Amino acid sequence: MYDHLLVPVDGSELSHKAMTHAIGLAKMLGASITGFTAEPPLPVLVVEQAAVAYDVATFQDHEKRCEAHARELLQAFAAQAQAAGVHFDGQFVITDDVQQAIVDLARKQGCDLIVMATHGRHGLDALIHGSLTKSVLAHSQVPLLVVH
Repeated sequence: MYDHLLVPVDGSELSHKAMTHAIGLAKMLGASITGFTAEPPLPVLVVEQAAVAYDVATFQDHEKRCEAHARELLQAFAAQAQAAGVHFDGQFVITDDVQQAIVDLARKQGCDLIVMATHGRHGLDALIHGSLTKSVLAHSQVPLLVVH
C-alpha cells in the first residue's frame, strides 16, 4: 500500500505525535521513512529603509546552528525508527517556503504518503496563523495523513 513515508518534524509535541504514528504505520506496512525538517533563513535586516547585508561569518554561524538543530531532531527520530526496525533517512533544508520544500522532497524522494500533525486551528486563529498542513494538502499530489 505505502512504501515510503515523508514525515516533516519541527520538534514540537504535535510533530512528535506524527513521528510516533508514522513509525508504527511504517513498521506495520514494512515501509521506510524520510524524516524532514526545515530551518528558517536569516531574516532580512532593514535599517532606515535599506536592506543590510550580513557578513559571511554571520551566515556561516546561522547555517551551523540550523544544521545542529536539524541533526538533533533527525537523530532522535532515526533512533526511534531504528529501534522499531524501520529504515530511516533524514533530510533538512534552510528555507522560508516550508510547504514547497515538503512537496518538492516528497516528489524527489518518491514518497507515497506524507504524515503531518496539525494544530486543528479554525476560524480567526486559522486565518491569522495559517496552516502548513492545509497548504501541503492543497499543493501536493501525494496523499496526506493528518495526525491531530
